[in-house]
Amino acid sequence: MSHARPTALLFDLDGTLVDTAPDLAQATNALRTHHGLAPLPYETIRAQVSNGGSALVELALGLAPAHADHGEARRFLLEAYGRDVAVHSRVFPGLAPLLEVWTQTRRPWGIVTNKPRAYAAPLVEALGLTQGVLVAADDLPLKKPDPAPLLEAARRLGVAPGDCWYIGDHLRDMQAARAAGMHAIAVRYGYIGDEEAPDTWPVDRWFETPESLTQALWPGEDETVGRPG
Repeated sequence: MSHARPTALLFDLDGTLVDTAPDLAQATNALRTHHGLAPLPYETIRAQVSNGGSALVELALGLAPAHADHGEARRFLLEAYGRDVAVHSRVFPGLAPLLEVWTQTRRPWGIVTNKPRAYAAPLVEALGLTQGVLVAADDLPLKKPDPAPLLEAARRLGVAPGDCWYIGDHLRDMQAARAAGMHAIAVRYGYIGDEEAPDTWPVDRWFETPESLTQALWPGEDETVGRPG
């Protein structure tokens, strides 16, 4: 695939566009404290954030999804997270000004996430993001790695899938992008666990840092003034 600047950007949310790990770590350790356990190290929790609430419950308490107490523990964790969804979470460095420029120059962009809308919508609102589309986990019957949410986002933006970059930090993001016919763009700064093998993912292009992603996507000087500092 050609890697020319895309017509539209679609981002995964957690670990790609927004560093949500601090607030999710706080909720995970609140669950452990509730059960009389000591907090886990931040980096241990960070590596599991992209795997969702059930994975964080299993990490925190060792309760597999089939365990009778898993559901109640998950509810506790998500309630704790929902109360403080945007306390410490921040857009990764450089991406906010990039997206401001994309918005100002009428370039379409959006978010496709496996995060439920009850958490995704308040988070992006609190961060002042003005995406053209937000497709959350419960908006459609299918979610990533199925391509349906990505295709729906492209449809709402009025852009052909082949003109989109889908940017993510998980294998399912790359699988969804490939299945949708989009450019599969992976970021190493995201929540990639030690047990994963990212070099085997079906990736079209890697970015090591949010700053390098910003530089690659910043419009040319003939299109807008100023560049990221």
